[in-house]
Amino acid sequence: MNNTMVLTKRERMELTRRTRSRTGRAETARRARVILLLAEGATWDVVCHTLACSRGFVATWSQRFTAERVAGLYSRHRGQTPQRQTPQTEARILETTRRAPADGATHWSTRKLAAQLGVSHMRVARVWAKHGIKPHRLERYMASNDPDFERKAADIIGLYLNPPQHAVVFCVDEKTAIQALDRKDPVLPLSPGRAERHGFEYYRHGTLSLYAAFNTKTGEVLGKTADRHTSEQFIAFLTDLVANQPKGVEIHVIADNLSAHKTKRVTEFLQTYSNVRLHFTPTYSSWLNQVELWFAKIERDVIARGVFTSVKDLEKKLMRDIRHYNKAPKTVKWKYCDPSRRISTQSIVTGH
Repeated sequence: MNNTMVLTKRERMELTRRTRSRTGRAETARRARVILLLAEGATWDVVCHTLACSRGFVATWSQRFTAERVAGLYSRHRGQTPQRQTPQTEARILETTRRAPADGATHWSTRKLAAQLGVSHMRVARVWAKHGIKPHRLERYMASNDPDFERKAADIIGLYLNPPQHAVVFCVDEKTAIQALDRKDPVLPLSPGRAERHGFEYYRHGTLSLYAAFNTKTGEVLGKTADRHTSEQFIAFLTDLVANQPKGVEIHVIADNLSAHKTKRVTEFLQTYSNVRLHFTPTYSSWLNQVELWFAKIERDVIARGVFTSVKDLEKKLMRDIRHYNKAPKTVKWKYCDPSRRISTQSIVTGH
């Protein structure tokens, strides 16, 4: 079909202006191009191919132009009525978000809440963004049930913020049951556009435990591996720790409440080495022990993606990483941001 349009000079100038406008709507420019192409003698098939549109689109706007000329190229659909963001609507969105959906779902999505309240899902998204609400996110926590939490926590925080003079503070713990995993299939290295890939199957060569003492002043780590995490192994590690410090220096050791840390043999060790003092974190409060941050680092750097041909190979790679880390150790910049919560400023220990 060939419906050649006859345009006046003024109409051609107006349509050309619309096709070149950088501020107008893209759909307006597209309609103008349809008319200009038809005026140049292009067939409907050529127009559809050039503008990637349908024959119905060409028919609609050519008929409207024929009937009303340039005025007919405006859209007949007036769009939705603008919606105002009122405080009442915002409060209703926030209040409903805090309640679980009645259909048994655990949390709201923007579209589900919008359908419930009869508003736009983008309005829900804007209100959530304004107030920092993220229903799809979930954080877990562990509350300490230690009745002596404040005293123990204040004691440890005091060691971090104001350690005793002429003394050394170590955070000690063990990372247990580290598996020496060997992949059955070769590791495929990363390449542009593709992450490193590990085979799904693996061999288990056994496990070992890693004892670590984090020096809170220097950031250095003293590490030792063991087949098991027993009280005897803990005492042996403490003995190595004492041997690596100047004779007679006061040593403060922060540890958790593992039963192996509180045996009769540990008590006898403390009686023998009167310069060593153990400070136990409250229950479920491993976040107070700075060595846990270092354990997270070695987990990321060595263990999580490591390939170990034997337990001996695992031990070698762990100790190699510790030696490399100690060449440029980093301390933890510890600060307690809100002492009004459970621990008051008066309860923080300032000396030992």
